[in-house]
Amino acid sequence: MTLDPRTPVIVGVGQFLDRESSLARPVDALELMEQAVLAAAGDAGLDGPPAADSVRVVGLLSWRYGNPSRLLADRLGIDPAEVAVTTWGGNSPQMLVNRTSLDILAGHLDVAVLAGGEAWRTRMRARREGVELDWPRADPADEPTVIGNDFTMSLQEEIDRGIVMPVQVYPMFESAIRAAAGRTVDDHRRHLGHLYAGLSEVAAGNPHAWSREARTAEEITTVTDSNRMIGLPYPKLMNSNNDVDMAAAVILCSVEAARRLGVPEDRWVFPLSGADCQEHNFVSHRDSFHRTPAIEIGGAAALELAGVGIDDVSVIDLYSCFPSAVQLGGQSLGVDVTARQWSRTGGLTFAGGPWNNYVMHAIATVVQDLRERPGEHGLVWANGGLATKHSFGVYATTPPEHGFRHAAPQAEIDALPRRGLAASDEAAGTATVESYTVMFGRDGEPEQAITSSILDDGRRAWGTSADVDVTTAMTDGEWVGREIVLDEAGTIHLP
Repeated sequence: MTLDPRTPVIVGVGQFLDRESSLARPVDALELMEQAVLAAAGDAGLDGPPAADSVRVVGLLSWRYGNPSRLLADRLGIDPAEVAVTTWGGNSPQMLVNRTSLDILAGHLDVAVLAGGEAWRTRMRARREGVELDWPRADPADEPTVIGNDFTMSLQEEIDRGIVMPVQVYPMFESAIRAAAGRTVDDHRRHLGHLYAGLSEVAAGNPHAWSREARTAEEITTVTDSNRMIGLPYPKLMNSNNDVDMAAAVILCSVEAARRLGVPEDRWVFPLSGADCQEHNFVSHRDSFHRTPAIEIGGAAALELAGVGIDDVSVIDLYSCFPSAVQLGGQSLGVDVTARQWSRTGGLTFAGGPWNNYVMHAIATVVQDLRERPGEHGLVWANGGLATKHSFGVYATTPPEHGFRHAAPQAEIDALPRRGLAASDEAAGTATVESYTVMFGRDGEPEQAITSSILDDGRRAWGTSADVDVTTAMTDGEWVGREIVLDEAGTIHLP
């Protein structure tokens, strides 16, 4: 097969984590990313960073650099024609690979450096100890190109009720998944323990993982002072760990540029296909909390464009901010997470959850895996928001027969059913719980109960309560399918 010189190919990947940073010399995200890019250049067999046409950085939270891509390019000693930053969301690294592959294919650029990193651990230590950080900021007049679509992911009614945080919403997905699976609370707790024990074992074998201690299912599910309950049914070891200082980078270029740079072909890994899409923007309007149709449609499109089925894919990394994300992704993509390999890193709990950039680490790991398993296929699913934004990539050492292909099946998803949301005064009365969680304080006591219910007319209604009798009662047993009473303010009362 004659290979189109515009075919995009990954030639280098790098990961870097820093456990040694001290407040005497606080290492920032730029330095972390610089080290990751240098590692990627070394991985490609280059003497240093390539003269990239574009430096593209995943949107980060640990410092307001203004234009982190320009500052990174300066540190690397390169002068790209474009510097860019993505919008926020855990889908961003895979979306960035997809977008950059399309740009290379179209001839808009030849060589791109993609990077992301967070120094959140150091930033939080500085805040706790009252240390002023002197990290750099770019010239405000030097604005980067923005890649990605930004939109509001929380409905005003959700914001008014304070139901906006992932730690609140993903546990609600979990209770709906549990009910749909027909498991008891205890059986499902054991199911989650085994799921995440396996995840910790992957991290234990990953030299780039933040936490390399294999945990037992019992350790993960047992609530202790160091593993406190956060949002029922998730103790700390089932939550993403953003208290990390880590970065990852990918060098992506055209085949023509790879040859010009002299990168050996045994380093080449091809993005075969990609897809980007999203669920209905607002959680309130999702038809169900135990299904994610955008993952089903987007994942199927990416696989079809690569000419493979899910059973043809041997290297898989599913987004794993919370167990509900893993299960939603697995069932939507046709991956049995109880029987198949589904993480190559150890996930956001154990490998590390550097906010939007986890998936850059996943891509780097999958690339390394595929080099060791030539001819096999890899799949990465990236997720942003409240299981809202999804990005998919299929990879292989074998070049794509028809060139890189991309799908954006948003019109099909937008046409799917969506629920209305009842105002609190319209939902007053007896309601049947669809999903729920109880949020806990740092003292280990239940602080707030949150419920969603489906009314007789098909609309969804939210309920909340800080009453100790309600929050305590709802930590015991199964509440999906049980009746509660909502008053005109949307406050939960027990019947």
